[in-house]
Amino acid sequence: MTDNLKRRIVSSRHLAEGDGWETSELEFGLILAFNAFSRWMVKCMAAAGQRDMSPLDILVLHNVNHRGREKRLADICFLLNIEDTHTVNYALRKLLKAGLLVSEKRGKEVFYATSPEGAALCEAYRTVRAQCLLEPLGRMDLTGDEMREIAAALRALSGQYDQASRAASSL
Repeated sequence: MTDNLKRRIVSSRHLAEGDGWETSELEFGLILAFNAFSRWMVKCMAAAGQRDMSPLDILVLHNVNHRGREKRLADICFLLNIEDTHTVNYALRKLLKAGLLVSEKRGKEVFYATSPEGAALCEAYRTVRAQCLLEPLGRMDLTGDEMREIAAALRALSGQYDQASRAASSL
């Protein structure tokens, strides 16, 4: 089949007209992957024993638990590439209220760490993830190196979208 005859799988046909239509197909894939990943995190966390957590709450909990080091709001936002600190701050308050995090104020900074309950929940999530996601992924025809290449490409692509958002802000 020639490229002109291939079906374009996009969510917004008006964005897939002319040059660069492949970007619309990629963006549709990103939309599907983002929503599937968000749904997965919520279902995995529920199976691990904690219902009613948003995808952002889960990302923040795992980020705070990462390497067992205390984190500041700015650290979390930077690593997760989140510009709106208010949404992360709200997630932190929810996690504190649920007893999954602890905080300590030092000067003007607040440092967050996982509580024993939060660390145990992260471990339970890890167990569910291994059983429900990693085992089936292992049966796919993707090597670990290929997965790492995809991850690197997605990180590089995020930089392109960040640059484009800065350019759009200056218009």
